[in-house]
Amino acid sequence: MDNLKTSFGKTKVPKSTKTKLVQKVFSNVAKNYDLMNDLMSLGLHRLWKKELINMMNIQITDNIVDVGSGTGDLINLIIKKNLKNDVYSVDLNNEMLKYGKIRFKSKKIKFVNANAENLPFKDNHFDKYIISFCLRNVTNIKKALGEAYRILKPGGNFYCLEFSKPESNVVEFLYKNYKKYIIPLIGEKITNNRSAYEYLEESIDQFPSQQELLKAISKIGFKETRYLNIFNGIVTVHSGFKV
Repeated sequence: MDNLKTSFGKTKVPKSTKTKLVQKVFSNVAKNYDLMNDLMSLGLHRLWKKELINMMNIQITDNIVDVGSGTGDLINLIIKKNLKNDVYSVDLNNEMLKYGKIRFKSKKIKFVNANAENLPFKDNHFDKYIISFCLRNVTNIKKALGEAYRILKPGGNFYCLEFSKPESNVVEFLYKNYKKYIIPLIGEKITNNRSAYEYLEESIDQFPSQQELLKAISKIGFKETRYLNIFNGIVTVHSGFKV
C-alpha cells in the first residue's frame, strides 16, 4: 500500500526498509566522506557550517546535541567554544561514529549510536539541537522533529542545515545538472560508488522546500520559526525555539 511506502531517492520503498538502505549507503562511503564533502562542495560546506555556528550564539553553559553528526565537522567547531558541559555526537551509522571517535580524543564529547526518530535522552535536556545534512535521510521527518522538540528545554533552540531549493532559475538549472551529472561522477572516481551519490542527488530533490519544512517545524510546536537561504538557497538553515 502507498501509505506504507516512502521515498529512497526517487524509488518508493517500504518505510520499514528505508533506514537500512540509507545506512548502507553511508557505511559504504564513510572512509571517504570528508574528502567527498570537500570535493563536491568545493570546500564550501565548511563555510556553511561556520555560518550555522555563528548563528547559534553558543554560550559556555549550553548543553548541545548534534544529531546526524557524521564524522564531526560541527563538533569540531562547537568544542572551540570551550563549553563547560559535554557535547553529544549522535549518529545511527557506526562507521561514521568510528571515524568521529578517531578524530576526537576529548572526553567531553559523548558519542551516541541512535536514530533521530528515537533519541535516548530525557525530556527538556538540551539548550541547542542541531541536525546538519541529515534530515532528508530520515524515514519519518515528523517523528525526528518531534524528538527534537521533546529533548529541548523550554527556550531551547532548534537548527537544521540542509540542501534546499535555489531561488534563481539560472542557479537551479546549473545546480540541478551539477548534482545529477558531476557529483555521481566524482563519487564514482573517489569512492567507486556512483549509486551512493546518485542517491544524494535524488534525496535532495525529494526533500521538502523551504516553506514546506518551515510549516512542518511550526506544526510540531516550535515558535518564531524562520529560514535563512545561503548560496541562493542551495543550502538553508531553518530555526525555531521551544516555549
